Amino acid sequence: MNIYYIETTKLDDFVSKLKKNHNVFSPYIKDPAAGEIDYFYKKSVDTEPLLFNTYRAVEPLKSFFTYPYEKVTEYFSAEKNITDILEKTIIFGVKSCDIAGHKIQDFVFLEGVGVDSLYRLRRENTIFISGDCTDFKEVCHCLAWDILPHPLLGFDLNLSPLNEGYLAEVGSIKGEELIQLGKEYFVQAKEIQISARKTKRDNLIERLKKHLLPQGLVLKDAVQKLVREGYNLDTWHNFMLTCVECGGCNLICDTCHCFLLADKKEDQINLKLKVWDSCLYANYARVAGGANPLKTRTQRLRNRFMKKFDFFVDNLGMPACCGCGRCIEVCPGKIDIREVLKDLAKKVTVKA
Repeated sequence: MNIYYIETTKLDDFVSKLKKNHNVFSPYIKDPAAGEIDYFYKKSVDTEPLLFNTYRAVEPLKSFFTYPYEKVTEYFSAEKNITDILEKTIIFGVKSCDIAGHKIQDFVFLEGVGVDSLYRLRRENTIFISGDCTDFKEVCHCLAWDILPHPLLGFDLNLSPLNEGYLAEVGSIKGEELIQLGKEYFVQAKEIQISARKTKRDNLIERLKKHLLPQGLVLKDAVQKLVREGYNLDTWHNFMLTCVECGGCNLICDTCHCFLLADKKEDQINLKLKVWDSCLYANYARVAGGANPLKTRTQRLRNRFMKKFDFFVDNLGMPACCGCGRCIEVCPGKIDIREVLKDLAKKVTVKA
């Protein structure tokens, strides 16, 4: 695919042009004085310059495609279906971990026995303008899962900061169409610029490796065997003790995707609702007769890890973790996915 260069001073003009036909969401900093900056998404307006986020945002990418609480349809109503009013959307600031995690969402909602039509339409109407990570948070550990801090695939257009501008790499037909829409702002990238991008990327990878090396993390190739052999270990019980069943780890995770359907009546309208669910909730697996195969917190915590590191390795060839660390930050019980796996590794090795 083609690689172009755009000056920083022209990027806002390019984005303003995109806003004429798209809803554009971009990162912003809620608390600039915070010790470690957190980025959040909001709908971008013309009066604000575009902010390039140095690492991933707090919100998971999935929140643009499945909502915590939404109406799926109305029964016995002549109202237009929600799918008839979807608008074209551009998301700026998507990171490599987001894209990797979103492969799980696509697998679940697009490649199963039944396709989620609303998810599909949102996906088709959304453009990813991703960006290289130029820094990382303490919790970031994408390299443990063989995910680089810059996207290689899955984006429409990827921005890499370089001197007084950005290299813009095209990743899809949609991305090339954006370039052509704003062709007056772009020039073909030079080899020396592409080489400089590689140097910047390599330097960030080396920094991240130095950060991760002392942690002794479990790596992608070992994790499935680990959770299987550690199925009956006390690790699950020990880490469960601080779990408060809030479901935060599931809800903020970019790969978790469970939901439930419910019926509701408002006035004389009968609604079908779709709500995010969490496998850490006490009633997650309870059936109508009252039986609950995941009755204890220990079982539910273990189930979360088995789904991520066994089920998806078998069915998709990759674990359902992108190393973003969101679940670590959100957990009030201080349960760290890295520490759970390290504890398993220590005990499985001793057991062997």
